[in-house]
Amino acid sequence: MPLSKAAPRKHIHTREIKCLGFEREDGLWDIEGRLTDIKTYTFENHDRGGIAAGEPIHDMLIRLTLDGDMTVQAAEASTESSPFSMCGDVTQAFSKLVGLKVGPGWRKAVAQAMGGVHGCTHLRDLVMGPLAVTAFQTIFPARKKRGNPGPGKKSPLIDTCYAFRSDGPVVQVRWPEFFTGDEELTEETPPKDTGGEKKTG
Repeated sequence: MPLSKAAPRKHIHTREIKCLGFEREDGLWDIEGRLTDIKTYTFENHDRGGIAAGEPIHDMLIRLTLDGDMTVQAAEASTESSPFSMCGDVTQAFSKLVGLKVGPGWRKAVAQAMGGVHGCTHLRDLVMGPLAVTAFQTIFPARKKRGNPGPGKKSPLIDTCYAFRSDGPVVQVRWPEFFTGDEELTEETPPKDTGGEKKTG
């Protein structure tokens, strides 16, 4: 279903995020992301002598190299455009991601490694969210095709969203040993309501 018809409005800002996942010949994985911010109007900027409409305020790139267990083997970032000339100086901080594992606790670990003044807000958010999701989308289908994770190993996808809820039909079919429902389900079956009493009649 599409969004409802918008009220009369004026376009002000565009943020674009593009992420790519690559399988390397050496068995590792490269996960790359690029973030751009663009305004529809021209405005003053001290460091750049002004920023024209359509010219990127932010144009930032990052690459994480992961192994099959989702552990970061290498990390590098580049700031092509930013509102302040000093912004690119902090890209070296991304080397602190080496050794961290994409999975439970990832966001907290990234925040501890390069939070606040020790990192870049835009690149950090890119790493925490879109890049991590792209890593899962890239690596896990390949691992599944190769038979890894094996039987008995709980998929990290379970309970990460509505479709992968542990009492839902997707988990019932794909990972029946971790299915927590107690009835035969269909795709239309809503998630259990554990917060109230069952209605009768």
